[in-house]
Amino acid sequence: MHSTLPGAGIPVVEHLCGLEQLPIDGFRFSAVPVKVKGMGTFPMRAYATLA
Repeated sequence: MHSTLPGAGIPVVEHLCGLEQLPIDGFRFSAVPVKVKGMGTFPMRAYATLA
């Protein structure tokens, strides 16, 4: 999956923590990657904005 999904233009976001603090609904998830090419994995800033 780590090659298939990104190859199809579908990003993979994993190893998130603190998700139990989010409500069941009423939030928007965002993940902002850094500008790199040719790497398999790299850190990104992931955050939730509450509605």
